[in-house]
Amino acid sequence: MIQQRFIELGEGYSDIYELLEIMSTNSHRIHKSYVFSSKHNSNEQLSLAVSLTPATENNHFMPIYICREGIRYSAEKPSKRYDLFVEHAESLNKKPVRVEIKHSSEFAENELFYQYITGILRLNHLLPPLN
Repeated sequence: MIQQRFIELGEGYSDIYELLEIMSTNSHRIHKSYVFSSKHNSNEQLSLAVSLTPATENNHFMPIYICREGIRYSAEKPSKRYDLFVEHAESLNKKPVRVEIKHSSEFAENELFYQYITGILRLNHLLPPLN
């Protein structure tokens, strides 16, 4: 059975570069890249993420690396970090899937927030089922 788990790198400030490096060094393992959009205090905030296939055939761990809600987004003034992520994902032929979600502040714990996102991704066939 595949175990899918979020690994939070940070909020998308300097850790976005770590996410880009993970994508580069594991380009052959990228399952999908994601842009999660949520509203908080009338602002749109983005989380950037990438899911990787298991490292080996016998390994059943599927990590989902995420930079959570650290990027404010406005169509009038797009974020350079957002643009950098999208350009990098597209250069690896993994155009990000945009998914609207609830903000993490609506959940009592981050674990519940990540279970919620996992459910949305599975329902939309963006993550494989548990088997």
